[in-house]
Amino acid sequence: MDFSALKHKRTVVIVGVSEKPDRTSRQLFQRLSGRAEFEVIPVHPKLKELEGKPVMASISEINRSPDILTLYVNSEISKGMEGDILKMKPGKVIFNPGAENPELQMILEKNGIATEEACSLVLLSQNAL
Repeated sequence: MDFSALKHKRTVVIVGVSEKPDRTSRQLFQRLSGRAEFEVIPVHPKLKELEGKPVMASISEINRSPDILTLYVNSEISKGMEGDILKMKPGKVIFNPGAENPELQMILEKNGIATEEACSLVLLSQNAL
């Protein structure tokens, strides 16, 4: 008997997902979308759809707490998301290479939200996502 359907489906929000196939955010989207144990919510202000899946314009449109919020946007963009991230209360926020934001990281951690500077694709390959 297959018990995999009984497992909790992990929700991953990918902020700054790209339509370009060579970008790591797109590769993460594709790999997670192909796995039954993940629900993927892509976020990009200019994309409406990616591979048939609706794309949210901003994280403020998401009305639940994801397990993981993974950032692929620079600190200038992410600093404007502080209030929405705090309201969302994700289980963890991952700052991918190029998306580091020590100030936001400190604020999130002070508010009980775990953070990590890491590559989400590497974490996925290590079964640590």
